[in-house]
Amino acid sequence: MKVSATTTIIGGGIAFLLATACCWLPVLLLSLGGAAGMVSFSEGLEKSSGLFMGLGAVLFGLGMVQIYKRRNTPIAGEIVLISTITCPECGYSMEEKMPTDSCQFFYECKNCKAMLKPQPGDCCVYCSYGNVACPPVQKEEDCC
Repeated sequence: MKVSATTTIIGGGIAFLLATACCWLPVLLLSLGGAAGMVSFSEGLEKSSGLFMGLGAVLFGLGMVQIYKRRNTPIAGEIVLISTITCPECGYSMEEKMPTDSCQFFYECKNCKAMLKPQPGDCCVYCSYGNVACPPVQKEEDCC
């Protein structure tokens, strides 16, 4: 099941409101004239506040996971400079900062020491083995 960021924010907000209802709900009900029903309703919510706090923490955690996964996703027009390059020889992955003023034709794997070169048709090792294309390709410019 894929949970969107909007769903996570809305769910976290609802959980927060329910978890803190024992604080704000009595004042709201008193202002509306519901003193008798307020006491029993408030006590019931107070007993479940741990559950609501746990639900809020889980939804908050899901939101953080989504933010972490999207950190290499560019915002419209933004150039991403971090790419995770994966060695085809050993499968080792490493986050690297891509140069903005030149292409990188060679890359030595930090794990197995294999020397990576661009595949035919690619301008650099990031276009061949990275999860994000190099800055010139992102800008739709001529590559190196």
